[in-house]
Amino acid sequence: MDAISLAEAKAHLSELVCRVEAGESIDITRRGEPVARLTAVARPRKQIDAALLQALTATMAPQAGSAANLVRSMRDGDRF
Repeated sequence: MDAISLAEAKAHLSELVCRVEAGESIDITRRGEPVARLTAVARPRKQIDAALLQALTATMAPQAGSAANLVRSMRDGDRF
């Protein structure tokens, strides 16, 4: 986490917001003491439409083998 003075934060607010959007957290200091923290806003998750999900999975062909066999074949194929 970076710390930046209040004067610098005022001068470079747009850049700081971009950095926060990218996942950083930034402390703002006044006379060397932290007074505020810039962090990204937690975005609410979208609700899952169960009917839409069922409609989508109903159109998919069933898998021939088990998931374990698929993972095993992918893993073994990468070895050689």
